[in-house]
Amino acid sequence: MGRSKIQDEGEVIRWFQEGRTYAWMVEEYRRKYNIETVPSMWGNFRQRRGLDRRITRDDDLIPWFVKEEHRWLYPLAMLRVEARRRDGRTLTENDRSRLTSWREMLTAQNTVVHYDPDTEEGFFYVPRRADDVDLIRRPERKTTPRRRAD
Repeated sequence: MGRSKIQDEGEVIRWFQEGRTYAWMVEEYRRKYNIETVPSMWGNFRQRRGLDRRITRDDDLIPWFVKEEHRWLYPLAMLRVEARRRDGRTLTENDRSRLTSWREMLTAQNTVVHYDPDTEEGFFYVPRRADDVDLIRRPERKTTPRRRAD
């Protein structure tokens, strides 16, 4: 195995703690050390050192493989925010406010989120059934390739 490109592990760990993005780290290493890196190198470093993920994966809230054209729709965005909240992550005031309003809407309309990848809309709000115990209509099986665990 070749020599590591990491010049100062403490510095990199601090960057992770500060919430720096992989893109920022790539640029900073190019600027500071004239060393070319790629985002996956930083992800591998994070995993090897046991550092927390930057994102929260919750395959109970998002159990579906979501098609590319549906990945930025509002219901999915709100499920991601809810996943961060449940994981104890800090939310922005804007995210907290939007999540509160969205959850209130689901409660007031007695609905849950349903995903149908074979439609143009993708996400729907459907009437809550007795077996809908969370914010979503659970599919028969999870199809997400991105599970919660590292």
